[in-house]
Amino acid sequence: MSFRKILTLLSLTLIYIQLSAQQSNKMQWFADAKLGIFIHWGVYSVDGISESWSFYNNYVNYPTYKKQLNGFTAAKYNPTEWVNLIKESGAKYAVITSKHHDGISLWDSKAPLALTVPKDSKAKKDVLTPFVTELKKSGLKTGIYFSLPDWSYPHYDIFTREHKRYDAKVDMAQWKKFLNYQQLQLKELANAYNPDLYWFDGDWEHSAEEWEVPQIKNILSGKNQNVIFNSRLGAYGDYETPEQGVPVLKPQAKYWELCYTMNDSWGYQPFDTHYKSANMIIRTLVDCISMGGNLLLDIGPKADGTIAPEQVDILKKLGRWTKKHTEAIYGTETGIPSIHFNGKTALSKDKKTLYLFTDYQSNDGLALNAIQSKIKSVSVIGYTGTVNYKITEANNYLINLPKAAYDQDVTVIKVTFAEPVQLSPAKDLAVSVDELLTNSKSSSHQKLASVITEISKGNNIFDKINLTVDGAGFEPSVKNLDTATYNWVLKHTEALSKTQAGIPEGHYQGKTFLSADKQNLFLIVESQPTGPIAIKGLKNKINRIRIVGEGTILPYETYNKLYWSKIPGIVYIPLPAERLDKHFTIINVLVDGPIDLYREHVGVLDQNN
Repeated sequence: MSFRKILTLLSLTLIYIQLSAQQSNKMQWFADAKLGIFIHWGVYSVDGISESWSFYNNYVNYPTYKKQLNGFTAAKYNPTEWVNLIKESGAKYAVITSKHHDGISLWDSKAPLALTVPKDSKAKKDVLTPFVTELKKSGLKTGIYFSLPDWSYPHYDIFTREHKRYDAKVDMAQWKKFLNYQQLQLKELANAYNPDLYWFDGDWEHSAEEWEVPQIKNILSGKNQNVIFNSRLGAYGDYETPEQGVPVLKPQAKYWELCYTMNDSWGYQPFDTHYKSANMIIRTLVDCISMGGNLLLDIGPKADGTIAPEQVDILKKLGRWTKKHTEAIYGTETGIPSIHFNGKTALSKDKKTLYLFTDYQSNDGLALNAIQSKIKSVSVIGYTGTVNYKITEANNYLINLPKAAYDQDVTVIKVTFAEPVQLSPAKDLAVSVDELLTNSKSSSHQKLASVITEISKGNNIFDKINLTVDGAGFEPSVKNLDTATYNWVLKHTEALSKTQAGIPEGHYQGKTFLSADKQNLFLIVESQPTGPIAIKGLKNKINRIRIVGEGTILPYETYNKLYWSKIPGIVYIPLPAERLDKHFTIINVLVDGPIDLYREHVGVLDQNN
């Protein structure tokens, strides 16, 4: 290779390193933030109908939709209260809709033919500027949502699902008029607000080349070279934005953010009362933290500028938890694999602190397995008392929490090490049926945990004794019988007889088994959960859910199942505390065919039908 080629290669390598460092530096605040608040506010809150899509899909005609401008008053709008509430929730940034697909701008846009709240609504005032001003004053990062499509603008090619104004590939002159208009509005936003982040939407209607995305990025980066762009700009974004579907697996991108509604709607809809509980929202945030991502949680203010009490309540309860557990949230990184702990985890940047998130309360201790590094200390965040732990065998620990140490939603255990934590391979814990049922130094809970782990991996010790589904003839011959363990096995024979390895990691927090025909999913519930248990990515229809061994039929509810999306919703199953087993409860989920799971890469939802 010639000297010139070597020099060129070295120069390109240096440029790549510099660009990577710049990208990492500008993204650091975002990676550390973990929680943001999304705000969908517009004229659609007047009648409480779907933002923009309601006229695009012909649920209402366009004149009816547009009449909502006459009811958008913002009469009780108090941006200071909004920002205080957002800050109280623990969010580090907020993203507000400057303009949705309906083309109605919240700021006083001077672009020709712009439809705006200050000019065209009853409010007669700019409602974006006061919020951004208060947001910047508070120290929170500012995000601006901007829709690439503008279905109201007369020179945009698409009007509704049924009507196009023209073909953008043919009538280039009209399309250029639209692009000039769009870029003028973006320049207004950049000059007026200089946000930290742009949240684009609607890129599916045209290619990145047609949108002139490189030009858009040049315009906005020219004002702020550290500005961040979401992924909805073709391949030009800085981070991915899965929508509604909590990822089953960690997204592939280094940076990502789940945008998520409290109920089933982005904007305010008074009759959508399908709110998740604060407990469910907190556990979703923990899910995101454990996979190194952010949660962008949505609120939809009313037309008068007030926020629904249900939404305020969730934000305040979320704030209680984030305030208590600050050090385990912000600035943390992806945790360790679930084989080491039955729960979500996160790591400090130096990897010397491991945070264990537990959403259940155990009287038998919490197992932390296959940890090669020696533990320096164990404590519970927000609890000043002592936490005891012991080594159960090489590299395995049992942590015992006093009842007073548990949080009502998610408890966080802080485990520190003198070095970056080193993990060891998980060992097979197989025991024979006789060993399981014989009294020993190991507790019933520990022995059952070992057997459950092995069955979940496909090593069922009960196959060797032909255990029947009803337990008939199950009479062990051991001399020193562990009665408690025997009774537990006898109670749960349905889930132990001829069952196989369960479903892959990510769909359920805990161990699972499957029946031979794969139509019965058995969920193992340890001790007492703080809220409903959840299944992600289940494509099957559920026929029935019940508690194994005592017959109780359980209700369940599905959240975030969008009818136009192939991504399944999340199934939440509340469990009656009085019916829980003191060691492990087993839940039977009967489905309509062999288990079918959604494990695809979660990305952007590209349209709303």
